[in-house]
Amino acid sequence: MAVSLKTGFCVPGSKEVGSNKERNSGFCLKSGFKGTQLVVSDQRVFADLGFKIPQKLGVYAQTSLCVSRAMRWWEKTLKPNIVEINSAQELVDSLLNAGDKLVIIDFYSPGCGGCRALHPKICQLAELNPTAIFLKVNYEELKSMCYSLNIHVLPFFRIYRGAEGRLCSFSCTNATIKKFKDALAKYGTERCSLGPAKGLEESEILKLVSNGEISIDFSSRSTTEAMMEDLILTNTNIFNPSSTEVFAGNAVFAV
Repeated sequence: MAVSLKTGFCVPGSKEVGSNKERNSGFCLKSGFKGTQLVVSDQRVFADLGFKIPQKLGVYAQTSLCVSRAMRWWEKTLKPNIVEINSAQELVDSLLNAGDKLVIIDFYSPGCGGCRALHPKICQLAELNPTAIFLKVNYEELKSMCYSLNIHVLPFFRIYRGAEGRLCSFSCTNATIKKFKDALAKYGTERCSLGPAKGLEESEILKLVSNGEISIDFSSRSTTEAMMEDLILTNTNIFNPSSTEVFAGNAVFAV
């Protein structure tokens, strides 16, 4: 915690506090004081200047209190390959842009005791597997997205790789961390897959689109958006070739 005096004043006849020179009677408060001991001399200078000396001398100064926010538990000991996800679109893009890298999604909640206890172990495993990508999803911040992905228990994990898409999903705690380690050992070997990364399941993509969690701009066909468009056309419940609208579930898209 740092405390500083933003304003100060000097009484004539005083030297700077902390000066090596001999101090005259009086005192001086300098701007930028940060815990240095203040030396206030006797009050004879006030009498010399014709001031009435009060029984109790009070010093008033404007202060600013700077208190750094303590790191929250899910922000501690993070590694470079651990990424916090802030939206459904960011999750979709992260999976599709990961290529053949192993991707582990960690669903957690700030109020989950099991998530908090497991967090240091996950950070250790991320350090031991630097080529893997760990995506952290705050359940409380992205509850609607988690509902669309059928996440109902925490802590919960999903593992993805390239064109294979989701490899496995499971819940584990400190007591059952072996389940996590076994999954890393089984799927962690680097290998190439044919085709672009698959990412989320088609049904999950459609849910996110219909719920307004992600959007598609068909006027700019990036690889990701083209893949999504193909998913929608493939899973169309109603499609009228003469129309410019595609119906997928409860969502309507103009193409």
